[in-house]
Amino acid sequence: MSPDTIAYMSAAEIARRVTSKEITAVEVMRGTLARAEALQPVLNCFITIAADEALRDAAAIDARIARGEDPGPLAGVPLHVKDLVKTAGVRTTFGSFIHEHDVPAADQVCVARLKAAGAVLFAKTTTPEFGHMPWTEAPLFGRTRNAWSARRTSGGSSGGAAVACAAGIGPLAIATDAGGSTRIPAACNGVVGLKQSIGLIPHDTAPDAFSNMSYITPTTRTVMDTALMVEAMAGWHPSDPHSFGMPVTGYVAAARGDGDLKGLKVAWRPYLANTVADGEVLSRCEGLAGLLGELGAVVEPMGDDLEPTEPYWLTLSTALWNARFSDLIPKWRDRISPTLLRQMSGGNQMTGEMVGRALMQKTNLYRQIQAWFERFDVIVMPTLSRTALGIDEALFDPIEIEGKKVGTVRRAWYPYTHPFNLSGNPAITLPAGFHSDGLPIAVQLVGRRGEDARLLRIAAMIEAARPWDQMRPSLS
Repeated sequence: MSPDTIAYMSAAEIARRVTSKEITAVEVMRGTLARAEALQPVLNCFITIAADEALRDAAAIDARIARGEDPGPLAGVPLHVKDLVKTAGVRTTFGSFIHEHDVPAADQVCVARLKAAGAVLFAKTTTPEFGHMPWTEAPLFGRTRNAWSARRTSGGSSGGAAVACAAGIGPLAIATDAGGSTRIPAACNGVVGLKQSIGLIPHDTAPDAFSNMSYITPTTRTVMDTALMVEAMAGWHPSDPHSFGMPVTGYVAAARGDGDLKGLKVAWRPYLANTVADGEVLSRCEGLAGLLGELGAVVEPMGDDLEPTEPYWLTLSTALWNARFSDLIPKWRDRISPTLLRQMSGGNQMTGEMVGRALMQKTNLYRQIQAWFERFDVIVMPTLSRTALGIDEALFDPIEIEGKKVGTVRRAWYPYTHPFNLSGNPAITLPAGFHSDGLPIAVQLVGRRGEDARLLRIAAMIEAARPWDQMRPSLS
């Protein structure tokens, strides 16, 4: 089977074929590695490619099948992991010169669980240093471009993960999301990105477990592949207090998208603490809200009752960055990303009272969002206010929407994402077609906390009605 045939095969299909011996895990991995080698100079989406280890582990999957053993639901499926997540024996740099040569002794829980399900790690994907901004570049490795255009950003901070999936270099990616870092690049590159309910996938390295806003997440090309990842990674772990009692099954069954949506109450919400969004983006996303009505749901418009969340999200984030990294600055200042240093410098002016007030605002936001679900089951909105920004966009400057300068990047481009990091609600971004500029448009569905299975079922029904599996970026 040719590498091009393997490239856009879903994880579910690869696992089925490997388990039935139609193809070997080694053959799948060789094809994936060949494509990674060919496209890495074009995309720059990997920091490390662990070819020898991947071929060894793929051969072990084939040996298990030959012995008649169960290889797991993800048998032989290539997996890449964002370089903020630790992987045993494979370099983990956090996109930083500080950790350039670090090789962890153990996998994080999410990686270990996917490996136990049969997935095969072959690479670490690019991230801005410590995941600090919504596009992907760092002093250690340079810049990662969008899969659809060299002139546009990949998004971030899980840019490498989304670009690799979109380019057909492995169907499964572990990403992370602290303010939209999974959903932003997934939207920019036309793939599926889920930020699940807090605790569903345990985060065993979150520096502040109790007030955590950061999630370890799946990025894939299909809803079913996302469900397979969730079901493999979900479940209680003592390192994460939010993971206690979270359900571990039902996600794959939900992603089959059976039945209809009768009785479902859906809100179409075009704005979320913003006032400007691209007209084509709004039209596409509203159309998908209307599709849910065709599938049996009751769809109603929802007005904007939210104040911007970016100020206190940033207060909490910069306070944490300073707590984690300020001691490193005297030694490493000249090799740390200037954008990270500038944001940390702003955080130096914060008082304990300001951080305490931000925590109270986070609580108020949580209660406000939960109240929305007294009336609605799912809320539909854009993921981003416009398509991928230019590759040279500056983090602190105003962006343009339809030729007009609007707010800064966090407040004007992705106001739709970070509220749900703060509230803990599940949110999934899905491809919603293309803009006239040739870039993907994305829609976001948000659900009640703990109703991730319902969200995956609705997403699967959208995918079946408006399939995107033939979306292929032109790469050379």
